[in-house]
Amino acid sequence: MDTKVTLHFKSDEEYYCMNSAGNRTDIDMLPQVEKKAMSPTELLLSAVISCAAVDIVSMIKKRRKTLVDFKGEAMGPRKDEHPRKFTSIHIHYEIKSPDLTDQEAEKLIALAVEKYCSVAATVNESTKITHSFSITS
Repeated sequence: MDTKVTLHFKSDEEYYCMNSAGNRTDIDMLPQVEKKAMSPTELLLSAVISCAAVDIVSMIKKRRKTLVDFKGEAMGPRKDEHPRKFTSIHIHYEIKSPDLTDQEAEKLIALAVEKYCSVAATVNESTKITHSFSITS
């Protein structure tokens, strides 16, 4: 089954996309001081980190570990010349759990990022994705 979004024009540097369910995401390429929405590259980072997060949280819960909070950050350098693609992406997750070990977290995050996340798999063909994490109780 194909996944589809529809792009709509708002202005030269502002657009929005809608999915088949009618959910809307605003997008802009405005200067930082004028930003109203995420840029396409910020949406790509958001897609990678959230795609893997769904799998990580699911696997943590399947192992009957306590998950109090979960957040993350994705970042990466981009080439100076066009196309200004990411040269690498690093994901860092902050996990709050009293009973998840470092070894378990590493295994689950690696599985999510390297095997299960379709966005990471698509991007990873040409962009190295690395990860790290911290656990607090």
